[in-house]
Amino acid sequence: MTNQAAPPKKENLHLVFGGELEALDGVSFRDPSKLDIVGIYPDNASAVAAWKAKAQSTVDNAHMRYFVVNLNKLLESDRERP
Repeated sequence: MTNQAAPPKKENLHLVFGGELEALDGVSFRDPSKLDIVGIYPDNASAVAAWKAKAQSTVDNAHMRYFVVNLNKLLESDRERP
């Protein structure tokens, strides 16, 4: 019997951020310098939990939106560029 270590788990980083939108039907921010960077999370489930908490805390402001971004997709697409 061999004691092989499990391969390292691939990181699956997610960014949660938000801000006030210029219009309800778009994704342009009123003031990008005032974006709320909630944090970077090690997996989708914890990022969604953070997103949900922030979104619920700003429910009274219809223009406030929070987003979850999969950072690994951004990093992978960056490696594909020449």
